[in-house]
Amino acid sequence: MALAIPQSGDPDGFSRRQIIAAGALASLAGCGRNHPASPLLRPDTLIRLSDDEAKGLDPQLFSDLATTRIAMEQFEGLTRLNALGQAEPGLAKAWSVSVNGLEWRFALRVGLKFSDSHLITADLFPQVLRRLRDPAAASPLAGLFAAIRQISAPDGQTVIVSLLHPFPQLPELLAHPALAALPLHIDGWQNRFPLVASGAYQAQSWRLQGQLALQANPAWHGGHPAIERVIWKPTADTLTAMRIFLAGEADITSDFPSSRLEALRVKRGSEVRVALYRGSYYFAFNTRKPPFNDVRVRRALSLAVDRDWLAHRLIATGVVPAWSPVPALDQTMTVFRPLWADWPLSKRISAALQLLAEAGHGPDNPLRFTIRFNSDTDHRRTAVALAAMWKPLGVEASLLNSEASLHFASLRRGDFDLARSGWIGDVSAPENFLGVHRPAAGQANYSGFADPVFEQALDQAMQLSDPAERLQAMRAAEHLLSDAAPILPLWSYVSKSLVSKRVGGWQDNPANVHPSRTLWLNAP
Repeated sequence: MALAIPQSGDPDGFSRRQIIAAGALASLAGCGRNHPASPLLRPDTLIRLSDDEAKGLDPQLFSDLATTRIAMEQFEGLTRLNALGQAEPGLAKAWSVSVNGLEWRFALRVGLKFSDSHLITADLFPQVLRRLRDPAAASPLAGLFAAIRQISAPDGQTVIVSLLHPFPQLPELLAHPALAALPLHIDGWQNRFPLVASGAYQAQSWRLQGQLALQANPAWHGGHPAIERVIWKPTADTLTAMRIFLAGEADITSDFPSSRLEALRVKRGSEVRVALYRGSYYFAFNTRKPPFNDVRVRRALSLAVDRDWLAHRLIATGVVPAWSPVPALDQTMTVFRPLWADWPLSKRISAALQLLAEAGHGPDNPLRFTIRFNSDTDHRRTAVALAAMWKPLGVEASLLNSEASLHFASLRRGDFDLARSGWIGDVSAPENFLGVHRPAAGQANYSGFADPVFEQALDQAMQLSDPAERLQAMRAAEHLLSDAAPILPLWSYVSKSLVSKRVGGWQDNPANVHPSRTLWLNAP
Protein backbone atom coordinates (compact mmCIF):
# COMPACT_ATOMS: atom_id res chain seq x y z
CA MET A 1 0.00 0.00 0.00
CA ALA A 2 1.36 3.43 -0.90
CA LEU A 3 2.20 5.64 2.05
CA ALA A 4 1.25 9.32 1.82
CA ILE A 5 3.96 11.48 3.35
CA PRO A 6 2.95 15.08 4.15
CA GLN A 7 5.70 17.60 3.45
CA SER A 8 7.09 19.89 6.11
CA GLY A 9 4.53 22.51 7.05
CA ASP A 10 1.55 20.44 5.83
CA PRO A 11 -1.34 21.66 8.02
CA ASP A 12 -2.97 18.24 7.80
CA GLY A 13 0.00 16.44 9.36
CA PHE A 14 -1.12 16.79 12.97
CA SER A 15 -4.73 15.85 12.32
CA ARG A 16 -3.59 12.73 10.47
CA ARG A 17 -1.56 11.69 13.49
CA GLN A 18 -4.61 12.19 15.70
CA ILE A 19 -6.61 9.90 13.41
CA ILE A 20 -3.88 7.25 13.54
CA ALA A 21 -3.78 7.48 17.33
CA ALA A 22 -7.56 7.11 17.54
CA GLY A 23 -7.40 3.97 15.46
CA ALA A 24 -4.62 2.58 17.60
CA LEU A 25 -6.61 3.34 20.74
CA ALA A 26 -9.52 1.37 19.36
CA SER A 27 -7.21 -1.57 18.69
CA LEU A 28 -6.10 -1.50 22.34
CA ALA A 29 -9.63 -1.51 23.70
CA GLY A 30 -9.71 -5.25 24.20
CA CYS A 31 -6.30 -5.47 25.85
CA GLY A 32 -6.91 -3.75 29.15
CA ARG A 33 -6.55 -4.77 32.76
CA ASN A 34 -9.60 -7.03 32.70
CA HIS A 35 -7.66 -9.69 30.84
CA PRO A 36 -6.92 -12.57 33.25
CA ALA A 37 -3.33 -12.42 34.51
CA SER A 38 -0.98 -15.18 33.43
CA PRO A 39 -0.04 -17.75 36.08
CA LEU A 40 3.59 -16.88 35.23
CA LEU A 41 3.17 -13.57 37.08
CA ARG A 42 4.10 -14.96 40.48
CA PRO A 43 4.74 -12.58 43.38
CA ASP A 44 8.42 -13.55 43.44
CA THR A 45 9.02 -13.50 39.67
CA LEU A 46 9.73 -10.64 37.26
CA ILE A 47 9.03 -11.28 33.57
CA ARG A 48 10.98 -9.12 31.12
CA LEU A 49 10.57 -9.08 27.34
CA SER A 50 13.75 -8.43 25.38
CA ASP A 51 13.78 -7.38 21.74
CA ASP A 52 15.96 -10.35 20.81
CA GLU A 53 17.13 -13.62 22.28
CA ALA A 54 20.51 -13.95 23.95
CA LYS A 55 23.07 -15.25 21.46
CA GLY A 56 24.95 -17.11 24.18
CA LEU A 57 25.95 -16.96 27.84
CA ASP A 58 29.60 -15.93 27.41
CA PRO A 59 29.68 -12.09 27.50
CA GLN A 60 33.04 -11.98 25.71
CA LEU A 61 31.74 -13.63 22.56
CA PHE A 62 28.72 -11.50 21.72
CA SER A 63 28.18 -7.76 21.47
CA ASP A 64 24.41 -7.46 20.99
CA LEU A 65 22.33 -5.68 23.62
CA ALA A 66 20.11 -8.61 24.54
CA THR A 67 23.08 -10.84 25.39
CA THR A 68 24.86 -8.01 27.23
CA ARG A 69 21.83 -7.07 29.35
CA ILE A 70 21.31 -10.66 30.49
CA ALA A 71 25.04 -11.12 31.17
CA MET A 72 25.02 -7.99 33.36
CA GLU A 73 22.48 -9.70 35.59
CA GLN A 74 24.86 -12.60 36.20
CA PHE A 75 28.43 -11.29 36.02
CA GLU A 76 29.72 -8.37 38.06
CA GLY A 77 33.00 -6.60 37.48
CA LEU A 78 35.14 -4.17 39.42
CA THR A 79 32.31 -1.71 38.85
CA ARG A 80 28.65 -2.06 37.94
CA LEU A 81 25.83 0.20 36.75
CA ASN A 82 23.19 1.42 39.17
CA ALA A 83 19.51 2.19 38.60
CA LEU A 84 20.47 5.50 36.92
CA GLY A 85 22.87 3.78 34.52
CA GLN A 86 25.87 5.28 36.33
CA ALA A 87 29.04 3.45 37.40
CA GLU A 88 29.33 2.53 41.05
CA PRO A 89 31.57 0.17 43.06
CA GLY A 90 30.94 -3.48 42.22
CA LEU A 91 33.37 -6.18 43.27
CA ALA A 92 35.75 -3.31 44.02
CA LYS A 93 34.80 -1.24 47.04
CA ALA A 94 36.77 1.83 45.92
CA TRP A 95 39.23 3.13 43.34
CA SER A 96 41.75 5.90 42.73
CA VAL A 97 43.42 7.30 39.61
CA SER A 98 46.89 8.74 38.99
CA VAL A 99 47.39 12.42 38.14
CA ASN A 100 48.10 11.65 34.47
CA GLY A 101 44.97 9.52 34.23
CA LEU A 102 46.87 6.43 33.06
CA GLU A 103 46.76 4.19 36.15
CA TRP A 104 43.65 3.19 38.05
CA ARG A 105 43.90 1.24 41.30
CA PHE A 106 40.91 -0.82 42.53
CA ALA A 107 40.55 -2.32 46.03
CA LEU A 108 38.42 -5.48 46.11
CA ARG A 109 35.80 -6.22 48.71
CA VAL A 110 36.76 -8.89 51.23
CA GLY A 111 35.44 -12.46 50.94
CA LEU A 112 34.10 -12.34 47.37
CA LYS A 113 32.80 -15.66 46.00
CA PHE A 114 31.23 -17.11 42.90
CA SER A 115 27.88 -18.84 43.29
CA ASP A 116 29.75 -22.17 43.68
CA SER A 117 31.72 -20.67 46.64
CA HIS A 118 34.97 -20.43 44.65
CA LEU A 119 36.90 -17.34 45.81
CA ILE A 120 37.17 -14.28 43.57
CA THR A 121 40.62 -12.76 43.87
CA ALA A 122 42.48 -10.00 42.05
CA ASP A 123 44.50 -12.34 39.83
CA LEU A 124 41.31 -13.31 37.98
CA PHE A 125 41.03 -9.95 36.18
CA PRO A 126 44.31 -10.13 34.21
CA GLN A 127 43.16 -13.60 33.08
CA VAL A 128 39.82 -12.23 31.92
CA LEU A 129 41.54 -9.55 29.81
CA ARG A 130 43.97 -12.07 28.28
CA ARG A 131 41.05 -14.33 27.37
CA LEU A 132 39.20 -11.41 25.77
CA ARG A 133 42.23 -10.54 23.64
CA ASP A 134 43.12 -14.08 22.65
CA PRO A 135 43.11 -14.07 18.82
CA ALA A 136 41.63 -17.57 18.86
CA ALA A 137 38.52 -16.23 20.62
CA ALA A 138 37.98 -13.52 17.98
CA SER A 139 35.91 -11.51 20.45
CA PRO A 140 33.92 -8.72 18.76
CA LEU A 141 34.38 -6.71 21.96
CA ALA A 142 38.19 -6.63 22.10
CA GLY A 143 38.31 -3.24 20.40
CA LEU A 144 36.00 -1.72 23.00
CA PHE A 145 38.77 -2.10 25.57
CA ALA A 146 41.60 -0.85 23.34
CA ALA A 147 42.45 1.94 25.79
CA ILE A 148 43.59 -0.65 28.37
CA ARG A 149 47.32 -1.44 28.17
CA GLN A 150 47.23 -4.12 30.82
CA ILE A 151 45.58 -5.31 34.03
CA SER A 152 47.78 -6.47 36.89
CA ALA A 153 47.24 -7.80 40.40
CA PRO A 154 50.05 -6.92 42.83
CA ASP A 155 48.21 -8.76 45.60
CA GLY A 156 45.01 -10.71 46.13
CA GLN A 157 42.92 -7.62 46.93
CA THR A 158 44.27 -5.04 44.48
CA VAL A 159 43.69 -4.66 40.74
CA ILE A 160 45.63 -2.10 38.68
CA VAL A 161 44.33 -1.08 35.26
CA SER A 162 46.97 0.69 33.14
CA LEU A 163 45.86 2.71 30.11
CA LEU A 164 47.47 3.68 26.80
CA HIS A 165 45.79 7.08 26.96
CA PRO A 166 43.49 8.86 29.41
CA PHE A 167 39.96 7.52 29.50
CA PRO A 168 37.80 9.26 32.13
CA GLN A 169 34.90 6.87 31.53
CA LEU A 170 36.90 3.78 32.62
CA PRO A 171 34.64 2.98 35.64
CA GLU A 172 31.67 2.88 33.27
CA LEU A 173 33.58 0.72 30.78
CA LEU A 174 34.61 -1.78 33.45
CA ALA A 175 30.95 -2.37 34.26
CA HIS A 176 30.65 -4.18 30.91
CA PRO A 177 30.25 -7.93 31.58
CA ALA A 178 33.04 -8.80 29.11
CA LEU A 179 35.53 -7.75 31.82
CA ALA A 180 33.51 -9.02 34.76
CA ALA A 181 34.50 -11.85 37.07
CA LEU A 182 33.92 -14.91 34.87
CA PRO A 183 34.16 -18.50 36.23
CA LEU A 184 37.35 -19.38 34.37
CA HIS A 185 38.10 -22.03 37.00
CA ILE A 186 35.48 -24.26 35.32
CA ASP A 187 35.99 -25.77 31.88
CA GLY A 188 32.94 -25.29 29.68
CA TRP A 189 31.23 -23.08 32.25
CA GLN A 190 29.01 -21.55 29.55
CA ASN A 191 27.16 -24.84 29.10
CA ARG A 192 26.57 -25.85 32.72
CA PHE A 193 23.41 -25.12 34.68
CA PRO A 194 22.92 -23.53 37.02
CA LEU A 195 25.47 -21.15 35.52
CA VAL A 196 28.21 -20.22 37.99
CA ALA A 197 27.85 -16.48 38.47
CA SER A 198 29.47 -13.52 40.23
CA GLY A 199 26.48 -11.18 40.02
CA ALA A 200 23.09 -10.95 41.68
CA TYR A 201 21.53 -13.74 39.56
CA GLN A 202 22.50 -17.02 37.91
CA ALA A 203 20.87 -18.78 34.97
CA GLN A 204 18.92 -21.88 35.97
CA SER A 205 17.66 -22.88 32.54
CA TRP A 206 17.62 -21.64 28.98
CA ARG A 207 15.64 -22.79 26.01
CA LEU A 208 17.31 -21.79 22.75
CA GLN A 209 15.09 -19.24 21.02
CA GLY A 210 13.05 -19.26 24.21
CA GLN A 211 13.04 -17.90 27.73
CA LEU A 212 16.01 -17.73 30.07
CA ALA A 213 15.26 -18.17 33.77
CA LEU A 214 17.44 -16.55 36.45
CA GLN A 215 17.50 -17.26 40.18
CA ALA A 216 19.00 -15.13 42.95
CA ASN A 217 22.67 -15.97 43.57
CA PRO A 218 22.96 -17.04 47.23
CA ALA A 219 26.68 -16.15 47.34
CA TRP A 220 26.38 -12.64 45.92
CA HIS A 221 28.21 -10.08 48.05
CA GLY A 222 25.25 -7.67 47.88
CA GLY A 223 22.93 -10.01 49.75
CA HIS A 224 19.61 -11.30 48.50
CA PRO A 225 18.04 -9.13 45.75
CA ALA A 226 14.46 -8.02 46.29
CA ILE A 227 13.21 -10.17 43.41
CA GLU A 228 13.87 -13.91 43.67
CA ARG A 229 13.37 -14.98 40.05
CA VAL A 230 13.70 -13.17 36.71
CA ILE A 231 12.55 -14.56 33.37
CA TRP A 232 13.81 -12.99 30.14
CA LYS A 233 11.68 -13.80 27.10
CA PRO A 234 12.74 -12.82 23.56
CA THR A 235 10.04 -11.03 21.56
CA ALA A 236 11.51 -9.45 18.43
CA ASP A 237 8.24 -7.97 17.18
CA THR A 238 7.35 -4.83 19.14
CA LEU A 239 3.63 -5.14 18.44
CA THR A 240 3.62 -8.69 19.82
CA ALA A 241 5.53 -7.54 22.90
CA MET A 242 3.01 -4.77 23.50
CA ARG A 243 0.11 -7.22 23.25
CA ILE A 244 1.76 -9.65 25.69
CA PHE A 245 2.20 -6.83 28.18
CA LEU A 246 -1.35 -5.55 27.77
CA ALA A 247 -2.63 -9.09 28.27
CA GLY A 248 -0.96 -9.13 31.69
CA GLU A 249 1.63 -11.76 30.76
CA ALA A 250 4.78 -9.68 31.25
CA ASP A 251 6.02 -6.94 33.59
CA ILE A 252 8.41 -5.06 31.28
CA THR A 253 8.84 -4.66 27.55
CA SER A 254 12.00 -3.19 25.98
CA ASP A 255 10.09 -1.45 23.19
CA PHE A 256 6.70 -0.83 21.60
CA PRO A 257 5.58 0.53 18.21
CA SER A 258 6.04 4.29 17.92
CA SER A 259 2.63 4.58 16.24
CA ARG A 260 0.93 3.33 19.44
CA LEU A 261 2.49 5.87 21.81
CA GLU A 262 -0.45 8.26 22.15
CA ALA A 263 -2.99 5.47 22.47
CA LEU A 264 -0.87 3.70 25.08
CA ARG A 265 -0.52 6.87 27.11
CA VAL A 266 -4.30 7.26 27.15
CA LYS A 267 -4.84 3.63 28.11
CA ARG A 268 -1.92 2.91 30.47
CA GLY A 269 -0.64 6.31 31.64
CA SER A 270 2.46 6.06 33.84
CA GLU A 271 3.22 2.52 32.66
CA VAL A 272 4.47 4.07 29.39
CA ARG A 273 8.11 5.12 29.80
CA VAL A 274 9.87 7.24 27.16
CA ALA A 275 13.29 8.76 27.86
CA LEU A 276 16.29 10.17 26.02
CA TYR A 277 18.65 7.35 25.09
CA ARG A 278 22.38 7.22 24.50
CA GLY A 279 22.13 6.15 20.89
CA SER A 280 22.07 7.38 17.28
CA TYR A 281 19.85 6.35 14.38
CA TYR A 282 21.41 6.69 10.95
CA PHE A 283 21.84 5.16 7.53
CA ALA A 284 25.31 4.15 6.34
CA PHE A 285 26.60 5.01 2.87
CA ASN A 286 28.80 2.35 1.26
CA THR A 287 31.84 4.56 0.61
CA ARG A 288 33.80 1.72 -1.03
CA LYS A 289 32.10 2.01 -4.41
CA PRO A 290 30.10 4.40 -6.63
CA PRO A 291 28.02 6.40 -6.18
CA PHE A 292 28.81 6.91 -2.51
CA ASN A 293 32.59 6.94 -2.81
CA ASP A 294 31.99 10.56 -3.89
CA VAL A 295 31.59 12.87 -0.90
CA ARG A 296 29.60 15.35 -3.02
CA VAL A 297 26.84 12.78 -3.50
CA ARG A 298 26.73 11.98 0.21
CA ARG A 299 26.58 15.67 1.15
CA ALA A 300 23.85 16.34 -1.40
CA LEU A 301 21.54 13.68 0.01
CA SER A 302 22.19 14.85 3.56
CA LEU A 303 21.31 18.44 2.63
CA ALA A 304 17.92 17.42 1.23
CA VAL A 305 16.72 15.52 4.32
CA ASP A 306 14.17 17.27 6.54
CA ARG A 307 15.29 15.87 9.89
CA ASP A 308 12.89 18.00 11.91
CA TRP A 309 9.92 16.53 10.05
CA LEU A 310 11.24 12.99 10.45
CA ALA A 311 11.83 13.37 14.17
CA HIS A 312 8.82 15.45 15.17
CA ARG A 313 6.15 14.42 12.68
CA LEU A 314 6.98 10.94 11.39
CA ILE A 315 8.43 9.27 14.49
CA ALA A 316 7.01 11.73 17.06
CA THR A 317 8.19 9.95 20.21
CA GLY A 318 10.54 12.66 21.48
CA VAL A 319 13.54 11.70 19.33
CA VAL A 320 15.93 14.60 18.64
CA PRO A 321 17.04 15.53 15.09
CA ALA A 322 20.72 14.72 14.55
CA TRP A 323 23.49 15.71 12.13
CA SER A 324 26.20 13.68 13.86
CA PRO A 325 26.36 10.19 15.42
CA VAL A 326 27.25 11.68 18.83
CA PRO A 327 24.12 12.29 20.94
CA ALA A 328 23.95 14.49 24.02
CA LEU A 329 25.74 12.33 26.59
CA ASP A 330 24.68 14.44 29.57
CA GLN A 331 22.40 17.37 30.29
CA THR A 332 25.19 19.95 29.80
CA MET A 333 26.32 18.75 26.35
CA THR A 334 24.98 20.37 23.20
CA VAL A 335 24.64 18.34 20.01
CA PHE A 336 26.46 19.21 16.80
CA ARG A 337 24.42 21.23 14.28
CA PRO A 338 25.96 22.41 10.97
CA LEU A 339 25.30 25.94 9.70
CA TRP A 340 23.28 24.66 6.76
CA ALA A 341 20.81 22.96 9.11
CA ASP A 342 19.08 26.34 9.48
CA TRP A 343 18.87 27.07 5.77
CA PRO A 344 15.39 27.03 4.22
CA LEU A 345 14.59 23.83 2.36
CA SER A 346 14.70 25.57 -1.02
CA LYS A 347 18.28 26.70 -0.43
CA ARG A 348 19.34 23.23 0.69
CA ILE A 349 17.73 21.61 -2.37
CA SER A 350 19.50 24.11 -4.65
CA ALA A 351 22.87 23.35 -3.02
CA ALA A 352 22.21 19.60 -3.26
CA LEU A 353 21.37 19.84 -6.99
CA GLN A 354 24.61 21.71 -7.61
CA LEU A 355 26.67 19.06 -5.77
CA LEU A 356 25.00 16.26 -7.72
CA ALA A 357 25.65 18.09 -11.00
CA GLU A 358 29.33 18.46 -10.07
CA ALA A 359 29.40 14.72 -9.41
CA GLY A 360 27.93 14.03 -12.86
CA HIS A 361 24.32 13.35 -11.93
CA GLY A 362 21.31 15.06 -13.48
CA PRO A 363 18.35 14.44 -15.81
CA ASP A 364 20.53 12.55 -18.28
CA ASN A 365 22.25 10.52 -15.56
CA PRO A 366 19.93 10.23 -12.55
CA LEU A 367 21.31 8.98 -9.27
CA ARG A 368 19.98 5.46 -8.66
CA PHE A 369 20.53 3.27 -5.61
CA THR A 370 18.81 0.95 -3.15
CA ILE A 371 17.87 1.79 0.43
CA ARG A 372 18.26 -1.31 2.55
CA PHE A 373 16.57 -1.70 5.95
CA ASN A 374 15.69 -4.46 8.40
CA SER A 375 12.12 -5.44 9.20
CA ASP A 376 10.42 -2.82 11.33
CA THR A 377 7.55 -0.44 10.69
CA ASP A 378 9.54 2.65 11.63
CA HIS A 379 12.50 1.64 9.44
CA ARG A 380 10.17 1.22 6.46
CA ARG A 381 8.39 4.51 7.08
CA THR A 382 11.74 6.27 7.31
CA ALA A 383 13.07 4.70 4.10
CA VAL A 384 9.88 5.67 2.23
CA ALA A 385 10.16 9.22 3.57
CA LEU A 386 13.82 9.54 2.52
CA ALA A 387 13.03 8.34 -0.99
CA ALA A 388 10.26 10.97 -1.21
CA MET A 389 12.53 13.74 0.06
CA TRP A 390 15.13 12.93 -2.61
CA LYS A 391 12.69 12.92 -5.55
CA PRO A 392 13.10 16.70 -6.12
CA LEU A 393 16.78 15.92 -6.78
CA GLY A 394 15.84 13.48 -9.53
CA VAL A 395 17.01 10.59 -7.36
CA GLU A 396 15.53 7.15 -8.01
CA ALA A 397 15.74 5.18 -4.75
CA SER A 398 14.31 1.67 -4.48
CA LEU A 399 13.65 -0.17 -1.20
CA LEU A 400 14.99 -3.51 0.01
CA ASN A 401 13.71 -5.05 3.25
CA SER A 402 15.13 -8.13 5.01
CA GLU A 403 15.02 -9.58 8.51
CA ALA A 404 17.65 -8.36 10.96
CA SER A 405 20.23 -11.16 10.75
CA LEU A 406 20.35 -11.02 6.94
CA HIS A 407 20.38 -7.24 6.95
CA PHE A 408 23.38 -6.89 9.24
CA ALA A 409 25.22 -9.76 7.55
CA SER A 410 24.93 -7.73 4.33
CA LEU A 411 26.29 -4.67 6.09
CA ARG A 412 29.28 -6.60 7.41
CA ARG A 413 30.00 -7.86 3.87
CA GLY A 414 29.63 -4.38 2.39
CA ASP A 415 26.78 -5.67 0.21
CA PHE A 416 24.57 -2.56 0.09
CA ASP A 417 24.29 1.00 -1.25
CA LEU A 418 22.61 2.82 1.63
CA ALA A 419 21.57 0.84 4.71
CA ARG A 420 19.76 1.43 7.98
CA SER A 421 22.12 1.31 10.93
CA GLY A 422 22.72 3.00 14.27
CA TRP A 423 24.83 2.88 17.37
CA ILE A 424 23.98 2.45 21.03
CA GLY A 425 26.86 3.73 23.16
CA ASP A 426 28.65 1.26 25.39
CA VAL A 427 29.86 4.18 27.49
CA SER A 428 29.11 7.90 27.68
CA ALA A 429 32.17 8.92 25.68
CA PRO A 430 32.23 10.72 22.28
CA GLU A 431 34.98 8.40 21.01
CA ASN A 432 32.65 5.44 21.47
CA PHE A 433 30.42 6.94 18.76
CA LEU A 434 33.22 8.31 16.58
CA GLY A 435 35.67 5.41 16.72
CA VAL A 436 33.33 2.99 14.95
CA HIS A 437 33.79 5.02 11.75
CA ARG A 438 37.44 4.14 11.22
CA PRO A 439 39.15 1.06 9.72
CA ALA A 440 40.28 -0.18 13.15
CA ALA A 441 36.62 -0.85 13.98
CA GLY A 442 36.66 -3.72 11.47
CA GLN A 443 33.30 -4.99 10.27
CA ALA A 444 31.50 -2.58 12.62
CA ASN A 445 32.63 0.22 10.29
CA TYR A 446 29.77 -0.59 7.93
CA SER A 447 30.42 2.35 5.60
CA GLY A 448 34.03 1.32 5.00
CA PHE A 449 35.03 4.93 5.71
CA ALA A 450 38.74 5.73 5.99
CA ASP A 451 40.10 9.25 6.47
CA PRO A 452 43.59 9.82 7.98
CA VAL A 453 42.76 13.43 8.88
CA PHE A 454 39.72 12.40 10.94
CA GLU A 455 41.65 9.54 12.56
CA GLN A 456 44.52 11.82 13.55
CA ALA A 457 42.10 14.33 15.09
CA LEU A 458 40.38 11.58 17.06
CA ASP A 459 43.69 10.10 18.24
CA GLN A 460 44.87 13.52 19.41
CA ALA A 461 41.65 14.08 21.33
CA MET A 462 42.01 10.72 23.06
CA GLN A 463 45.44 11.69 24.42
CA LEU A 464 44.07 14.63 26.42
CA SER A 465 43.29 14.23 30.11
CA ASP A 466 41.75 17.65 30.81
CA PRO A 467 37.97 17.14 30.42
CA ALA A 468 37.27 20.51 28.77
CA GLU A 469 40.18 20.25 26.31
CA ARG A 470 39.28 16.66 25.55
CA LEU A 471 35.65 17.50 24.77
CA GLN A 472 36.67 20.43 22.55
CA ALA A 473 39.07 18.20 20.59
CA MET A 474 36.40 15.50 20.26
CA ARG A 475 34.02 18.09 18.84
CA ALA A 476 36.66 19.02 16.22
CA ALA A 477 36.92 15.36 15.17
CA GLU A 478 33.12 15.18 15.10
CA HIS A 479 33.00 18.16 12.70
CA LEU A 480 35.42 16.39 10.34
CA LEU A 481 33.30 13.23 10.36
CA SER A 482 30.11 15.18 9.73
CA ASP A 483 31.70 17.04 6.83
CA ALA A 484 32.89 13.78 5.23
CA ALA A 485 29.36 12.33 5.65
CA PRO A 486 30.04 8.57 5.54
CA ILE A 487 26.73 8.15 7.35
CA LEU A 488 23.38 9.92 7.26
CA PRO A 489 22.46 10.75 10.89
CA LEU A 490 18.73 11.33 11.37
CA TRP A 491 17.97 11.42 15.08
CA SER A 492 19.11 10.56 18.58
CA TYR A 493 17.15 7.71 20.09
CA VAL A 494 14.67 7.59 22.89
CA SER A 495 14.05 4.42 24.85
CA LYS A 496 10.45 3.18 24.88
CA SER A 497 9.34 0.73 27.53
CA LEU A 498 6.17 -0.52 29.15
CA VAL A 499 6.61 -1.06 32.90
CA SER A 500 3.87 -2.60 35.01
CA LYS A 501 2.70 -0.76 38.09
CA ARG A 502 3.65 -3.78 40.16
CA VAL A 503 7.34 -3.03 39.37
CA GLY A 504 9.11 -0.61 41.71
CA GLY A 505 12.52 1.04 41.40
CA TRP A 506 12.46 1.81 37.66
CA GLN A 507 14.36 5.02 36.86
CA ASP A 508 14.60 6.39 33.33
CA ASN A 509 18.20 7.06 32.26
CA PRO A 510 20.18 7.74 29.05
CA ALA A 511 21.96 4.38 29.21
CA ASN A 512 18.57 2.59 29.33
CA VAL A 513 20.02 0.26 31.95
CA HIS A 514 17.60 -1.18 34.50
CA PRO A 515 19.27 -4.03 36.44
CA SER A 516 16.79 -6.46 37.97
CA ARG A 517 18.70 -6.25 41.26
CA THR A 518 17.63 -2.58 41.57
CA LEU A 519 13.93 -3.36 41.10
CA TRP A 520 11.25 -4.79 43.37
CA LEU A 521 7.69 -6.10 43.03
CA ASN A 522 4.90 -4.24 44.76
CA ALA A 523 2.26 -6.19 46.61
CA PRO A 524 -1.02 -6.57 44.64
